[in-house]
Amino acid sequence: MTETQHSILGALPADWRSATLLGRIDRGDGPSPVLIKDGIVHDMARVAPTVSALVAQGVTDATGGEAIGDLETLGLSPDADAAVRLLSPIDLQCVKAAGVTFAVSALERVIEEGARGDHERAAEVRTRLESALGGSIRSVVPGSAEAAVLKDALIADGLWSQYLEVAIGPDAEIFTKAPVLSTVGWGAEVGVRSDSTWNNPEPEVVLLADANGRAVGAILGNDVNLRDFEGRSALLLGKAKDNNASCSLGPFIRLFDDGFGIDDVRAAEVTLRIEGADGYTLDGYSTMREISRDPETLLAQAMSEHQYPDGLVLFLGTLFAPTQDRDAPGRGFTHKVGDQVTIASARLGTLVNTVTTSKAAAPWSQGIGALMQNLAQRGLLAR
Repeated sequence: MTETQHSILGALPADWRSATLLGRIDRGDGPSPVLIKDGIVHDMARVAPTVSALVAQGVTDATGGEAIGDLETLGLSPDADAAVRLLSPIDLQCVKAAGVTFAVSALERVIEEGARGDHERAAEVRTRLESALGGSIRSVVPGSAEAAVLKDALIADGLWSQYLEVAIGPDAEIFTKAPVLSTVGWGAEVGVRSDSTWNNPEPEVVLLADANGRAVGAILGNDVNLRDFEGRSALLLGKAKDNNASCSLGPFIRLFDDGFGIDDVRAAEVTLRIEGADGYTLDGYSTMREISRDPETLLAQAMSEHQYPDGLVLFLGTLFAPTQDRDAPGRGFTHKVGDQVTIASARLGTLVNTVTTSKAAAPWSQGIGALMQNLAQRGLLAR
């Protein structure tokens, strides 16, 4: 990334001066949670040693924190050797994701399945499916009587799919996207499997929830996706979704307050831009207004049969599904090493990452054990 791209100021929400932002930094001694209020960055490690603990305590002001500088001049950077390194904004939270939550993404998953992961067959399958469905799926309420009627009709036409089941059936797709502490942040490289030939970014709004399942904030995220692997078999979802550096979040969590809340999440608009080293560009767009299940409904389903004592984040899905050809006609879009992916939403900021392979990306080396050892050495667990 260039120095200009390294500037955190260009990645902040449009109204950042009035926002309450939560994140993580490393000043050389290990990760610390930070709270940003009125443009001042406060190291909160002496209040609570992790972001998870801050959220559990309901901390929304900087009382007891150490003011370490103005956000405009502190020089936050994603570089490993930076004096103040910006990390992924979450730590001990579980990383969950909801899939097939938009009509367009539902159709694309059916196409992947029908093409058996072969991008050259995708156009043929897409034409057949769109002809059979028309625009009817967009107006269907998941789990409704109308959805059941549509399901029966698609079964009769031989077009029913497991993806349509989670798109319009009563149960949402909820899966684990990444292990605890493995996410990467703003400015980091994101990885796709080195043996994938059909993949794409998934620009998403991500909810942050506490242990009680209460949504307390939102973040931008990239749920890097391998269309060829999942298209071959849904049982390959783990390989398609969970790889080194395949989940990015950032730049900061925006906590809910009087000026920003769940209704702003419901109305969020997300833009995507991909710029390749080969000169290729692609622009995409997703609006949360077209999501088929309410964000709080998805969160309730994620919490219904499980507990998350350290909280969780929940990717909410995306409307974006790239079909624009990158190379030969009919081959669709796939990433190339060096692609810069920019995901933006006015009130959440801008998340920028550069694509590499999961093998070439910096290895994930700091897990829960290493974090606890570091916090203990710094005297942050003796409270």
